[in-house]
Amino acid sequence: MSMALPDPPQRASADPRAPSGSAGVPRPIPVPRPAPVPPAAPMPAVPPAPSASAAPRPVPVAVPRPIPVGTAAPAPVMPRPIPVPRAASPAQLALRETGDEESDVELKRVALKNGPPWLISCLFHLVLVVVLGLWLVRQQGKANGIFLDVSSTEIGEQLLDADSIIPLGEITDEELALTPDTLPEVDDPFAKDSSLEVSLDSETPVPDFTGPTISIALAGREEGTKKLLLGKYGGNGQTEDAVGLGLKWLARQQRKDGTWSLTGPYRDGAVNTDTPESATAMALLAFQGAGNTHQKGEFQKQVSAGIESLLKMQNSEGNFFQERGTANAWFYSHGQATIAVCELYGMTKDPRLKKPAELAIKYCLESQDPMLGGWKYWPRSASDTSVTGWVVMALQSARMAGLEVPSPVLLKIGEFLDKVSEPSGGSLYSYEIGQEPKRSMTAEGLLCRQYLGWRRDDPRLIEGVEYLIRQPPRPNDRDVYYWYYGTQVMHHMEGKYWPVWNAAMRETLVNTQEKSGLEKGSWAPQGDQWGDTGYAGRLYTTCLSLYMLEVYYRHLPIYGMKSQ
Repeated sequence: MSMALPDPPQRASADPRAPSGSAGVPRPIPVPRPAPVPPAAPMPAVPPAPSASAAPRPVPVAVPRPIPVGTAAPAPVMPRPIPVPRAASPAQLALRETGDEESDVELKRVALKNGPPWLISCLFHLVLVVVLGLWLVRQQGKANGIFLDVSSTEIGEQLLDADSIIPLGEITDEELALTPDTLPEVDDPFAKDSSLEVSLDSETPVPDFTGPTISIALAGREEGTKKLLLGKYGGNGQTEDAVGLGLKWLARQQRKDGTWSLTGPYRDGAVNTDTPESATAMALLAFQGAGNTHQKGEFQKQVSAGIESLLKMQNSEGNFFQERGTANAWFYSHGQATIAVCELYGMTKDPRLKKPAELAIKYCLESQDPMLGGWKYWPRSASDTSVTGWVVMALQSARMAGLEVPSPVLLKIGEFLDKVSEPSGGSLYSYEIGQEPKRSMTAEGLLCRQYLGWRRDDPRLIEGVEYLIRQPPRPNDRDVYYWYYGTQVMHHMEGKYWPVWNAAMRETLVNTQEKSGLEKGSWAPQGDQWGDTGYAGRLYTTCLSLYMLEVYYRHLPIYGMKSQ
């Protein structure tokens, strides 16, 4: 059957309704036919390629389907064009023509080519991390390293942990060449340094401090050693928390000029007198006992301001007391200030502190009672155990810092202690010669004996310690002055005495510390033997309580090891 094709469109003049720029391309007008014959699959007309001067390419218009007229026979259904999916690229169309195996390879290639950059970077770095991890594990398997053998003072408690191995990697010849070749020759390269020798089985304290002995006497305040000694001697997290709260309370009480006061601005201060020299020195000792100096530490700022203000109080003779308040505080104040300066010099070796420390010690030596051998309120006037104990601590601090203290001075102190301990023969001590013994003076006197060289197994010392251990710290019998000296004596004794005393002291102080309010971190003076008299107050009880809770690392035990 022949097909009737539609007549080709005739050229006509431009239709005024046509859009601008489409001249010459007439809009086809569909002409309905009464009985159209369905054409055979017409090929879609390809629009002519636009010329360079042509207007924008017109939108192709599909040939409209014939509109049936009246009741004529239904128009035959025109075949619909088969849609062909638009390919993103020729490569995607090519995938339909490949086999299964080639399709996988081609898919990977296309994915890598068209994938986002961040995905490709992520995959690359993941592979790199895995490779480096496998290399590191292999390197750690090598035997090169330093093995740290941490030893206990008791035989049979050696510690060796695999975690203490520090990998070094391969040691090259270049690294070995870094050793200086200018070192002096020695007979025995493995010989120990005699200047640092410490006896671990002696019952006698080291009588002389020479060379770099500050590392022996005060090294416990360094951060690493501090934690070790805290556990070794019975401290714990509660004691350290209490120390931290107490130091924060002290920091809040420091005045603008760097000093502290016995009277305030806190509650329950001293009411009868104020001695800023003593208050400032006691506060500094609390900060220094925890390892703070004017050069480092959490409370460096407070120590720096405090030591500057304290040094301004010292006169040209070395005396720190400025005749403020009662004269009875004269040598208490000087002794405490001397301890603070000598300790800080020993901890830092700051040359600016050496001369003030030497002048303070010189003033102590010149003020010793020429008759009895001790110290009291005024220079060269009399002797009592209480003031003498603070001065002995000052002299001991000077020796720890490497400053010289003449032996005749120490011998005269021993003579005074002999007299003030009669008739006990050295076990019990009174405030002044001829008076009844007191537990506080006994603790202070025995500590002086320990520093002056008494052996730990001296029968007189043992008898006095047995007397003290029967009166450990108790909340209903508060006497921080006695507890402070007793704590030091027992800490140096160690053995069976220290655990008993420490358990009572630790529990009492932790439980009686202020836990809330404006005075949080301090210890109230009410009920204390001396803190509640009007002469001392809250700062006094707080500082001495802090000294006791710092005892685990504040001073190393002078006898060197536990009693068996």
